[in-house]
Amino acid sequence: MNNKNYRTLALVLLTIVYGFNFIDRQIMGILAPFIQEDLNLTNTQLGLLIGFAFAVFYTVTAIPIAWLADRFSRVNILAIALATWSGFTALTGLANNFVQIGLARMGVGIGEAGGSPPSHSIISDMYPKEERASALGVYSMGIPFGIMAAFFATAAIMGASSDEVDWRRIFIFLGVTGIVLAGIVKLVLKEPVRGAMEANDEKSSDKPPFFESLKTLLKIPTWWAMCFGIAFGSFVSYAKGGFQTKFLVTLDPSFDFQTLVILLGIINGTTYAGGAFFGARLADKWGSRDVRAYGWLPAIAIALCLPIGVLSWWAPTVEMNLLFSTIFLLLIGIYLGPSFAIAQTLAPIHMRAMSTALFFFILNMIALGGGPTFAGWLIDVFASYYNELDAMRYAMSVTAFIFIFSILSFIVVGKTLPKDWNEAEKRNSLESQPN
Repeated sequence: MNNKNYRTLALVLLTIVYGFNFIDRQIMGILAPFIQEDLNLTNTQLGLLIGFAFAVFYTVTAIPIAWLADRFSRVNILAIALATWSGFTALTGLANNFVQIGLARMGVGIGEAGGSPPSHSIISDMYPKEERASALGVYSMGIPFGIMAAFFATAAIMGASSDEVDWRRIFIFLGVTGIVLAGIVKLVLKEPVRGAMEANDEKSSDKPPFFESLKTLLKIPTWWAMCFGIAFGSFVSYAKGGFQTKFLVTLDPSFDFQTLVILLGIINGTTYAGGAFFGARLADKWGSRDVRAYGWLPAIAIALCLPIGVLSWWAPTVEMNLLFSTIFLLLIGIYLGPSFAIAQTLAPIHMRAMSTALFFFILNMIALGGGPTFAGWLIDVFASYYNELDAMRYAMSVTAFIFIFSILSFIVVGKTLPKDWNEAEKRNSLESQPN
């Protein structure tokens, strides 16, 4: 179970599951123009469906699920969670109004809450801390691969032309496929020994109470700063992902939609993945000499994203927007591996699932809940003064400046990380010693 081949297989399977997590999120943004027209939704309602309706239940449910994952079979929790969110994805395709589709999105959020906390914990028990950022960087490629798969699935199932986009059929197909994958997870994955990479024993197997975990994690300055750094960075990223398809369809209605989603799929699957992978590798290499790299590298990448993100919304053509988006996605993916590594390395051994859950609570309440919801509301505000296209341009440009808070947070990470990193290594070493 601990051999290299199995470890690789397990990491690939967990990455695929994470990809399905993002397929079910991204598909709302991809099909937004058609869902909005079919159900007669405002931009604010659309933003709520992509963001807040999903994020609240996702984040709140993640904490008790993580508590369970630190005590019971993480593999079982992951399989049940995958089957749950996939089932509600299928039900999304049966919705006939805003309330019904909102309830389905809430169900997807509840299910997806059981995805990352047990997965992060499993990976951390299969890989030593020196390889953890790289392993989690591979895992994080589930994000771009999932987004890419969502675009490709849309292109494959939509029909022969842009006039034949059956958004309901696409949701049902993806939901059923996810349920099948849940069965594979249950059959293939095996529960690893907790703290195996820190040579733990009975002492480290103690299960800390929830509030003890919360108190411990919130006392780590770097952990806190990292959470806000990735949260504000993802705020802009989620807003962009939620409305980009709608923007491009509005920018050039004559551009073939099937071609558009294929191009977006390729861009998301290659550039974002490349950024996540090489960002993680660079962080591990640079961080081996200076751990501050785990903060400096994301700060630099996001600082470059701000002007490029603004320029993408003012591009005069679809092709120019896609060019800027390619550069944007390459840079934004860089912070994933370093951030995930910090969340796991700084956490006590048997608080790792909880660390991930609290990390994602902050991330998704701010980013996933706030980003698309804020952008949708702001588009409706600007629509009172400008046409639909310009309203989106002004709203998304304003949203991009939220990056400033991310940059400042990662600068703090770089300053405080050496002290917290050393303290974490000492604490985990003590936890792994015999009684």
